[in-house]
Order: sequence, then structure tokens, then C-alpha cells
Amino acid sequence: MGEQVRHVISEVLTRQQVHDDTLSGHSVSVTEVRMTPDLRQATVYVKPLLGMDEEAVLKALRTNTAYFQREVAQRLKLKFAAKIRFRADETFDEASRIDALLSDPRVKRDLDQED
Repeated sequence: MGEQVRHVISEVLTRQQVHDDTLSGHSVSVTEVRMTPDLRQATVYVKPLLGMDEEAVLKALRTNTAYFQREVAQRLKLKFAAKIRFRADETFDEASRIDALLSDPRVKRDLDQED
């Protein structure tokens, strides 16, 4: 169900069906949707292209939450609209941090010694 919700929200954002200047001016990737077991809540992880204006984009998404909830419920023919919460996706930042740590000369030296 999370994947279907992700597709609906991505489609709404791609087609710029939300009448919001901030969202219209940014490309937003919906990277993941996690649903609770009872399907009443959905946590939507998003990342603006190049990470630009992340706070402004999150604020715009949160402002338009009711529209997204209504669209998801209608398009997926759900009896109840899931409560949507938008969160910034930090996995890319975390992966970059890990890459930087592994690229550190001291870490490379220690890894080479194990071989």
C-alpha cells in the first residue's frame, strides 16, 4: 500500500496538480512511504532535487496535506483517508557521510591492514 501511495503523491507532484508556487518551482522526489499496519497513517519521505530549499518545500507539502490525503483516498478508493506526515529523507545525507568516513585516509589505512 505504501508504494501505491508513493505513486499517487509522485504523480500529483509531477503533474503540478497542487496549486502552490513553492511546489511548482521545485522537483520533489518521493523516496519512500511507510504505512502503519492499520493503514491509518502514512509517513512520506521526500527530497527536493539537489536538496535545495528543503525546509520551504516541506512547509509547502505540510500546508497542502489535506489535498494529498483527499487525492490518495480518492485515487486508491480507500474507505478512510490515511493521515499523511511529510518528512525529509535523510538517507542520502547519511550515505554521503558514510562515504566520507570510508574515504578518510586513516580508515583506508586501517582497512588495507586487515587484508
